[in-house]
Amino acid sequence: MTKSMTTPPGEPNAILGALAAALEELSPQVERAAAYVLDNPGEIAVNSMRTLADAAGVKPNTLVRMARAVGFDGYEDFREPFRQYAAEGTLSFPDRARFLQTISQGGSHWSLVADMAGAAMANVEALFAAVDADDLKAAAELIDGARRANILGVGTAKTLADNFAYVASMAVGPDRPERVVAIPSVGLAIDDVARMTSDDVLVAMTFSPYRTEIVEAVKLAERRGVPIIAVTDSHGSPLVPVATHAFVVPNDSPLPFSSNIAATALLETLLAFVVAESPDDVATAIDTFHSNRRAAGIYHD
Repeated sequence: MTKSMTTPPGEPNAILGALAAALEELSPQVERAAAYVLDNPGEIAVNSMRTLADAAGVKPNTLVRMARAVGFDGYEDFREPFRQYAAEGTLSFPDRARFLQTISQGGSHWSLVADMAGAAMANVEALFAAVDADDLKAAAELIDGARRANILGVGTAKTLADNFAYVASMAVGPDRPERVVAIPSVGLAIDDVARMTSDDVLVAMTFSPYRTEIVEAVKLAERRGVPIIAVTDSHGSPLVPVATHAFVVPNDSPLPFSSNIAATALLETLLAFVVAESPDDVATAIDTFHSNRRAAGIYHD
């Protein structure tokens, strides 16, 4: 295997170039890992070392050896430039760049489409570069184990809360849909929180400018010992300091309002974890839910 380089390359394209140049000198297993990484560079920022190793069909330590072959002390040092570029929305994927350039050639309105598409993809890329699977799993376990999961959103976040509660209720409580509810129900959010106990969980979401009723409801939940899962747009959000688990979603947009695309992607991913943590019969319960609707003529297939 090649000796470690004195100074490792500092940006993703240079790292991949160095890795490609070193391929012929690598041991078979390290070469296999490197080939997978070169074919799937988008997975470096978003997947853990173990996940990437499993996908490449090698042991995690093989990725450490691969990273050292191009001058890094370990795999996390190798991965960090990819995470940083993705989080900043500056990681350039050639296919994406060509796609956006093609769209923008159609004129001013198509340039707007390209701007929107670029912002949407950058937000999602940045989200998945930063999100932690262990945090998602722990949050899903809180929802699955709660006496009641209360999903709080108002304004533009109300639709997000309603959809999450609607879908999650099929997985967590097909026979007890009240186990997952969107709040506020009737009245104010703080009224719903006042009825919660430490056996419940509160999923709260608000984005800048932060809604006062959400912030106050979360503060009351903390005082009552209710676990809090926060979905917000900044580490400086007032929800973060009191949250049991906090997920920060990018929401940049070319327009004078925030984008909900990354928040939707985060919540759908959390839903996937909720389903994964639910009992084995959850798939049967969801099938029964839809079968009942078909029998009632609600669906038109």
